[in-house]
Amino acid sequence: MRRLCAILAADVAGYSQLMGADEDGTLFALMAHRRELIDPAVAEHLGRIVKTTGDGLLVEFASVVDAMRCAVDIQRGMAERNHAVPEHRRLAFRIGLNLGDVIVRNDDLYGDGVNVAARLEALAEPGGICLSASAHEQVRDKIAGVRFEYLGAQRVKNIARPVRAYRVAFGSGTSVSPLAQALSGCPSIAVLPLDNLSADPEQDHFADGLAEDLITDLSRIAGLLVIARNSSFTYKGRPVSVPQVGRELGVRYLVEGSVRKVDNRVRITAQLIDAATGTHVWAERYDRDLTDIFAVQDEVTRRIVGALTLRLSPECGRDGSSAPWTSSQAARDRHLSFGIADTIVQ
Repeated sequence: MRRLCAILAADVAGYSQLMGADEDGTLFALMAHRRELIDPAVAEHLGRIVKTTGDGLLVEFASVVDAMRCAVDIQRGMAERNHAVPEHRRLAFRIGLNLGDVIVRNDDLYGDGVNVAARLEALAEPGGICLSASAHEQVRDKIAGVRFEYLGAQRVKNIARPVRAYRVAFGSGTSVSPLAQALSGCPSIAVLPLDNLSADPEQDHFADGLAEDLITDLSRIAGLLVIARNSSFTYKGRPVSVPQVGRELGVRYLVEGSVRKVDNRVRITAQLIDAATGTHVWAERYDRDLTDIFAVQDEVTRRIVGALTLRLSPECGRDGSSAPWTSSQAARDRHLSFGIADTIVQ
Protein backbone atom coordinates (compact mmCIF):
# COMPACT_ATOMS: atom_id res chain seq x y z
CA MET A 1 0.00 0.00 0.00
CA ARG A 2 1.17 3.54 -0.78
CA ARG A 3 0.32 6.83 0.88
CA LEU A 4 1.47 10.42 0.98
CA CYS A 5 2.81 11.55 4.34
CA ALA A 6 5.33 13.75 6.10
CA ILE A 7 8.42 11.90 7.29
CA LEU A 8 10.65 13.16 10.08
CA ALA A 9 14.07 11.56 10.50
CA ALA A 10 16.29 12.42 13.46
CA ASP A 11 19.56 11.32 14.97
CA VAL A 12 22.15 12.56 17.47
CA ALA A 13 25.18 14.35 16.03
CA GLY A 14 28.46 12.71 17.11
CA TYR A 15 26.65 9.91 18.92
CA SER A 16 29.48 7.35 18.56
CA GLN A 17 31.98 9.77 20.08
CA LEU A 18 29.64 10.52 22.96
CA MET A 19 29.12 6.82 23.60
CA GLY A 20 32.86 6.22 23.50
CA ALA A 21 33.43 8.87 26.14
CA ASP A 22 30.57 7.90 28.46
CA GLU A 23 28.43 4.98 27.35
CA ASP A 24 26.15 4.75 30.38
CA GLY A 25 25.69 8.50 30.78
CA THR A 26 24.96 9.07 27.09
CA LEU A 27 22.40 6.29 26.93
CA PHE A 28 20.73 7.49 30.13
CA ALA A 29 20.52 11.05 28.78
CA LEU A 30 19.13 9.87 25.42
CA MET A 31 16.41 7.82 27.09
CA ALA A 32 15.50 10.75 29.32
CA HIS A 33 15.22 13.08 26.31
CA ARG A 34 13.04 10.55 24.53
CA ARG A 35 10.78 9.97 27.53
CA GLU A 36 10.44 13.58 28.69
CA LEU A 37 10.58 15.59 25.46
CA ILE A 38 10.59 13.77 22.15
CA ASP A 39 7.90 11.13 22.63
CA PRO A 40 5.46 13.64 24.21
CA ALA A 41 6.12 16.12 21.38
CA VAL A 42 5.42 13.44 18.76
CA ALA A 43 2.18 12.48 20.51
CA GLU A 44 1.10 16.12 20.93
CA HIS A 45 1.50 16.73 17.20
CA LEU A 46 -0.24 13.49 16.21
CA GLY A 47 2.82 11.69 14.91
CA ARG A 48 3.55 7.97 14.83
CA ILE A 49 7.00 6.65 15.68
CA VAL A 50 7.67 4.12 12.94
CA LYS A 51 10.95 2.82 14.32
CA THR A 52 14.00 3.72 16.36
CA THR A 53 17.60 2.88 15.47
CA GLY A 54 19.95 3.42 18.38
CA ASP A 55 20.25 7.21 18.50
CA GLY A 56 17.81 7.81 15.64
CA LEU A 57 14.11 7.62 14.97
CA LEU A 58 11.70 7.78 12.06
CA VAL A 59 8.31 9.43 12.57
CA GLU A 60 5.27 9.65 10.29
CA PHE A 61 2.77 12.54 10.26
CA ALA A 62 -0.39 13.04 8.27
CA SER A 63 0.27 16.82 8.27
CA VAL A 64 3.53 18.52 7.26
CA VAL A 65 2.65 21.48 9.53
CA ASP A 66 2.32 19.12 12.51
CA ALA A 67 5.64 17.52 11.61
CA MET A 68 7.41 20.88 11.42
CA ARG A 69 5.90 22.10 14.69
CA CYS A 70 7.04 18.89 16.34
CA ALA A 71 10.57 19.34 14.96
CA VAL A 72 10.71 22.95 16.18
CA ASP A 73 9.44 21.98 19.65
CA ILE A 74 12.05 19.23 19.88
CA GLN A 75 14.95 21.50 18.92
CA ARG A 76 13.86 24.32 21.20
CA GLY A 77 13.27 21.86 24.02
CA MET A 78 16.71 20.33 23.53
CA ALA A 79 18.30 23.79 23.59
CA GLU A 80 16.73 24.44 26.98
CA ARG A 81 17.69 21.02 28.32
CA ASN A 82 21.30 21.44 27.15
CA HIS A 83 21.65 24.86 28.74
CA ALA A 84 23.24 23.63 31.97
CA VAL A 85 25.02 20.60 30.45
CA PRO A 86 28.79 20.78 29.79
CA GLU A 87 29.46 21.17 26.06
CA HIS A 88 31.25 17.83 25.69
CA ARG A 89 28.20 15.99 27.09
CA ARG A 90 25.40 17.68 25.15
CA LEU A 91 23.17 15.63 22.86
CA ALA A 92 22.21 17.66 19.77
CA PHE A 93 19.71 16.21 17.31
CA ARG A 94 19.75 16.73 13.57
CA ILE A 95 16.32 16.58 11.94
CA GLY A 96 15.33 16.03 8.31
CA LEU A 97 11.77 16.51 7.08
CA ASN A 98 10.22 15.47 3.77
CA LEU A 99 6.79 15.22 2.20
CA GLY A 100 6.65 12.20 -0.08
CA ASP A 101 4.95 9.07 -1.32
CA VAL A 102 5.92 5.98 0.68
CA ILE A 103 5.31 2.25 0.64
CA VAL A 104 3.69 0.89 3.82
CA ARG A 105 4.34 -2.71 4.88
CA ASN A 106 3.76 -4.12 8.34
CA ASP A 107 3.56 -0.57 9.76
CA ASP A 108 7.04 0.22 8.38
CA LEU A 109 7.77 2.80 5.67
CA TYR A 110 9.93 2.37 2.58
CA GLY A 111 10.83 4.24 -0.59
CA ASP A 112 12.45 7.47 -1.76
CA GLY A 113 10.18 9.53 0.50
CA VAL A 114 11.90 8.00 3.52
CA ASN A 115 15.37 8.05 1.98
CA VAL A 116 15.16 11.77 1.20
CA ALA A 117 14.20 12.53 4.81
CA ALA A 118 17.26 10.59 5.99
CA ARG A 119 19.55 12.45 3.59
CA LEU A 120 18.12 15.81 4.70
CA GLU A 121 18.83 14.83 8.29
CA ALA A 122 22.49 14.34 7.35
CA LEU A 123 22.54 17.85 5.83
CA ALA A 124 21.17 19.44 9.00
CA GLU A 125 23.53 21.04 11.50
CA PRO A 126 23.47 19.88 15.15
CA GLY A 127 20.38 21.43 16.72
CA GLY A 128 19.02 22.23 13.26
CA ILE A 129 16.26 21.22 10.87
CA CYS A 130 16.58 20.65 7.12
CA LEU A 131 13.53 20.12 4.90
CA SER A 132 12.74 19.39 1.28
CA ALA A 133 11.14 21.83 -1.14
CA SER A 134 7.93 19.78 -1.11
CA ALA A 135 7.69 20.15 2.68
CA HIS A 136 8.70 23.81 2.58
CA GLU A 137 5.87 24.60 0.15
CA GLN A 138 3.34 23.44 2.74
CA VAL A 139 4.80 25.14 5.83
CA ARG A 140 6.53 28.31 4.63
CA ASP A 141 3.80 30.71 5.84
CA LYS A 142 2.41 28.65 8.71
CA ILE A 143 5.16 28.34 11.32
CA ALA A 144 5.67 31.39 13.51
CA GLY A 145 9.08 32.34 14.81
CA VAL A 146 11.15 30.61 12.12
CA ARG A 147 12.56 31.55 8.72
CA PHE A 148 13.62 29.28 5.91
CA GLU A 149 16.89 29.63 4.03
CA TYR A 150 17.30 27.99 0.64
CA LEU A 151 20.33 25.71 0.41
CA GLY A 152 20.03 25.02 -3.29
CA ALA A 153 19.83 21.67 -5.08
CA GLN A 154 21.80 19.11 -3.08
CA ARG A 155 23.21 15.91 -4.50
CA VAL A 156 22.79 13.21 -1.86
CA LYS A 157 23.70 9.56 -1.61
CA ASN A 158 21.48 7.04 -3.46
CA ILE A 159 19.00 9.66 -4.68
CA ALA A 160 19.07 10.01 -8.47
CA ARG A 161 17.98 13.63 -8.74
CA PRO A 162 19.28 16.61 -6.72
CA VAL A 163 17.13 17.45 -3.69
CA ARG A 164 16.15 21.09 -3.27
CA ALA A 165 16.64 21.77 0.42
CA TYR A 166 15.92 24.46 3.00
CA ARG A 167 17.24 24.99 6.49
CA VAL A 168 15.28 26.44 9.41
CA ALA A 169 16.57 29.67 10.91
CA PHE A 170 15.03 30.30 14.33
CA GLY A 171 13.86 33.80 15.23
CA SER A 172 14.40 36.59 12.73
CA GLY A 173 17.18 38.82 11.48
CA THR A 174 20.41 36.87 11.71
CA SER A 175 20.24 33.09 11.66
CA VAL A 176 20.41 31.83 15.21
CA SER A 177 20.03 28.20 16.20
CA PRO A 178 17.86 27.44 19.24
CA LEU A 179 20.93 26.18 21.09
CA ALA A 180 22.74 29.45 20.45
CA GLN A 181 19.70 31.41 21.63
CA ALA A 182 19.48 29.40 24.84
CA LEU A 183 23.17 29.90 25.58
CA SER A 184 23.34 33.56 24.60
CA GLY A 185 22.28 34.78 28.06
CA CYS A 186 20.04 37.44 26.50
CA PRO A 187 16.44 37.83 27.60
CA SER A 188 14.07 37.45 24.67
CA ILE A 189 10.77 39.19 23.98
CA ALA A 190 8.07 39.42 21.32
CA VAL A 191 5.44 42.14 20.89
CA LEU A 192 2.15 40.67 19.73
CA PRO A 193 -0.31 42.70 17.62
CA LEU A 194 -2.47 44.92 19.83
CA ASP A 195 -6.19 44.15 19.80
CA ASN A 196 -8.49 46.83 18.41
CA LEU A 197 -11.47 46.88 20.79
CA SER A 198 -13.09 49.85 19.05
CA ALA A 199 -16.04 49.70 16.70
CA ASP A 200 -13.91 51.67 14.23
CA PRO A 201 -11.81 49.34 12.01
CA GLU A 202 -9.58 52.31 11.14
CA GLN A 203 -8.05 51.99 14.60
CA ASP A 204 -6.32 48.82 13.35
CA HIS A 205 -3.71 51.11 11.80
CA PHE A 206 -3.13 52.90 15.09
CA ALA A 207 -2.85 49.60 16.99
CA ASP A 208 -0.42 48.12 14.43
CA GLY A 209 1.67 51.28 14.38
CA LEU A 210 1.96 51.29 18.16
CA ALA A 211 3.07 47.63 18.19
CA GLU A 212 5.65 48.32 15.45
CA ASP A 213 7.06 51.27 17.39
CA LEU A 214 7.38 49.11 20.48
CA ILE A 215 9.30 46.49 18.48
CA THR A 216 11.60 49.15 17.03
CA ASP A 217 12.35 50.82 20.36
CA LEU A 218 12.81 47.56 22.25
CA SER A 219 15.30 46.48 19.56
CA ARG A 220 17.52 49.39 20.54
CA ILE A 221 18.00 48.05 24.06
CA ALA A 222 21.42 46.44 24.36
CA GLY A 223 21.35 42.79 25.41
CA LEU A 224 17.68 42.20 24.56
CA LEU A 225 16.66 39.74 21.82
CA VAL A 226 13.52 41.06 20.08
CA ILE A 227 11.48 39.06 17.57
CA ALA A 228 10.79 40.92 14.33
CA ARG A 229 7.35 42.11 13.24
CA ASN A 230 7.06 39.56 10.41
CA SER A 231 7.14 36.74 12.96
CA SER A 232 5.06 38.18 15.80
CA PHE A 233 2.36 39.60 13.49
CA THR A 234 1.51 36.11 12.20
CA TYR A 235 -0.66 35.90 15.33
CA LYS A 236 -2.81 38.90 14.37
CA GLY A 237 -6.49 38.08 14.69
CA ARG A 238 -5.84 34.61 16.11
CA PRO A 239 -6.66 33.31 19.59
CA VAL A 240 -3.32 32.54 21.21
CA SER A 241 -1.99 30.41 24.03
CA VAL A 242 0.81 32.33 25.72
CA PRO A 243 3.00 29.26 26.50
CA GLN A 244 2.56 27.98 22.93
CA VAL A 245 3.48 31.36 21.41
CA GLY A 246 6.50 31.53 23.68
CA ARG A 247 7.64 28.11 22.45
CA GLU A 248 6.98 28.86 18.80
CA LEU A 249 8.78 32.20 18.85
CA GLY A 250 11.49 31.00 21.24
CA VAL A 251 11.03 33.87 23.71
CA ARG A 252 10.74 34.20 27.47
CA TYR A 253 8.53 37.32 27.54
CA LEU A 254 5.55 38.55 25.53
CA VAL A 255 4.01 42.02 25.31
CA GLU A 256 0.32 42.15 24.47
CA GLY A 257 -2.37 44.76 24.85
CA SER A 258 -5.32 46.57 23.32
CA VAL A 259 -6.50 49.88 21.93
CA ARG A 260 -10.03 51.25 22.49
CA LYS A 261 -11.30 54.55 21.04
CA VAL A 262 -14.46 56.38 22.12
CA ASP A 263 -15.11 59.75 20.50
CA ASN A 264 -11.82 61.64 20.82
CA ARG A 265 -10.42 59.57 23.69
CA VAL A 266 -8.27 56.47 23.45
CA ARG A 267 -7.44 53.86 26.08
CA ILE A 268 -4.31 51.76 25.60
CA THR A 269 -3.40 48.77 27.77
CA ALA A 270 -0.13 46.86 27.79
CA GLN A 271 0.97 43.76 29.67
CA LEU A 272 4.32 42.05 30.06
CA ILE A 273 3.81 38.28 30.40
CA ASP A 274 6.19 35.51 31.39
CA ALA A 275 5.63 33.04 28.54
CA ALA A 276 6.95 30.10 30.54
CA THR A 277 4.30 30.43 33.24
CA GLY A 278 1.62 32.52 31.54
CA THR A 279 1.59 34.96 34.48
CA HIS A 280 1.47 38.75 34.25
CA VAL A 281 4.69 40.42 35.30
CA TRP A 282 3.61 44.01 34.70
CA ALA A 283 0.57 45.85 33.33
CA GLU A 284 -0.36 49.47 32.72
CA ARG A 285 -3.25 51.45 31.26
CA TYR A 286 -3.10 54.81 29.49
CA ASP A 287 -6.03 57.20 28.79
CA ARG A 288 -5.31 59.99 26.30
CA ASP A 289 -6.96 62.60 24.09
CA LEU A 290 -6.41 62.05 20.37
CA THR A 291 -5.54 65.66 19.59
CA ASP A 292 -2.37 64.43 17.88
CA ILE A 293 -2.36 60.71 17.14
CA PHE A 294 1.39 60.54 16.51
CA ALA A 295 2.21 62.39 19.72
CA VAL A 296 0.00 59.97 21.65
CA GLN A 297 1.66 57.01 19.94
CA ASP A 298 5.16 58.34 20.67
CA GLU A 299 4.38 59.09 24.32
CA VAL A 300 2.79 55.72 25.03
CA THR A 301 5.60 53.86 23.24
CA ARG A 302 8.21 55.78 25.26
CA ARG A 303 6.47 55.03 28.56
CA ILE A 304 5.99 51.33 27.83
CA VAL A 305 9.58 50.86 26.65
CA GLY A 306 10.86 52.67 29.73
CA ALA A 307 8.79 50.48 32.03
CA LEU A 308 9.88 47.28 30.31
CA THR A 309 13.54 48.32 30.38
CA LEU A 310 13.41 49.00 34.11
CA ARG A 311 11.70 45.72 34.88
CA LEU A 312 13.77 43.47 32.62
CA SER A 313 17.11 44.91 33.70
CA PRO A 314 17.90 48.06 35.68
CA GLU A 315 21.41 48.14 34.19
CA CYS A 316 20.48 47.60 30.55
CA GLY A 317 20.91 50.45 28.11
CA ARG A 318 22.00 53.17 30.56
CA ASP A 319 25.24 53.86 28.75
CA GLY A 320 24.43 52.21 25.43
CA SER A 321 26.57 49.20 26.25
CA SER A 322 25.37 45.64 26.58
CA ALA A 323 24.72 44.95 30.22
CA PRO A 324 25.62 41.51 31.56
CA TRP A 325 22.33 39.63 31.86
CA THR A 326 22.58 37.24 34.75
CA SER A 327 20.70 33.96 34.81
CA SER A 328 20.80 33.47 38.58
CA GLN A 329 17.51 33.10 40.40
CA ALA A 330 18.50 35.85 42.82
CA ALA A 331 19.01 38.29 39.97
CA ARG A 332 15.74 37.33 38.33
CA ASP A 333 13.97 37.87 41.63
CA ARG A 334 15.63 41.26 42.04
CA HIS A 335 14.80 42.38 38.50
CA LEU A 336 11.23 41.07 38.39
CA SER A 337 9.99 41.21 42.00
CA PHE A 338 7.13 43.66 41.71
CA GLY A 339 3.37 43.51 41.66
CA ILE A 340 1.45 41.53 39.07
CA ALA A 341 -0.08 44.80 37.83
CA ASP A 342 0.82 48.34 38.84
CA THR A 343 -1.92 50.14 36.93
CA ILE A 344 -1.50 53.83 36.19
CA VAL A 345 -4.20 55.93 34.53
CA GLN A 346 -3.18 59.37 33.40
